[in-house]
Amino acid sequence: MSGHSKWATTKHRKGAKDSARAKVFAKLIRQVEVAAREGGGDPASNASLRTMFQKAREASVPIDTIERAIKRGTGELEGVRYEPISYEGYAPGGVAVIVETLTDNRNRTSAEIKHVFSKNGGTIAEPGAVSWQFDRKGLLEVQGPLDEDQLLEWVLDAGGENFDAQGQNFVVTTEPHDVGIMRDALESHGLKVLSADLTLVPQNVIEVDEESEAKKILRLMDAIDDHDDVQNVYANFDIPEEILAAYEG
Repeated sequence: MSGHSKWATTKHRKGAKDSARAKVFAKLIRQVEVAAREGGGDPASNASLRTMFQKAREASVPIDTIERAIKRGTGELEGVRYEPISYEGYAPGGVAVIVETLTDNRNRTSAEIKHVFSKNGGTIAEPGAVSWQFDRKGLLEVQGPLDEDQLLEWVLDAGGENFDAQGQNFVVTTEPHDVGIMRDALESHGLKVLSADLTLVPQNVIEVDEESEAKKILRLMDAIDDHDDVQNVYANFDIPEEILAAYEG
């Protein structure tokens, strides 16, 4: 499991607990709106909406807020139309970075994302420059401790690819369209799924053992993630647990 995945999991947990909660809510609501607009307002027939709906509920977004977002997405209620735009670039040390945004003002967002990169030691790249280094996957974090042999059997039976230990918990990898199926399968065995997301997984990682370099990368990641229009940020770094823990502290 790459250091970036550990960082992303930490961000997920912090976002539901600290002062970033309102910002997390706003980002999730945008994702729900776009999913409903692109695939319809029924989570049963719209896998993307179902995933975003569950993700919003896990973050304690009120159900009526989610339902209004779905109605804005389907056009039943008036709302701002958000456009998905991705940016590619590099963090310090040549780490590849992909940023996914939802914006109602392409020019403003583009200028601001470029500024965040340059201000924090990164550089923007041309489209396609780094995206080939990532694969779209589903990731589900399952609460442990668990018997690993039993978990492997359940994961493979449900069509999953593999899993990795992350502390006492486990992160299961699936194809993107199988996230809902995997979640249902794991929960049917009495397991607690802490989160389920569609993500980009790097094909190869860059190991970053120097603390000062790691902090530069993490500062850029946090600065990007803090932007209101940014929905997801992915990178191919692998930073040791102790450096991540020290940075979080």
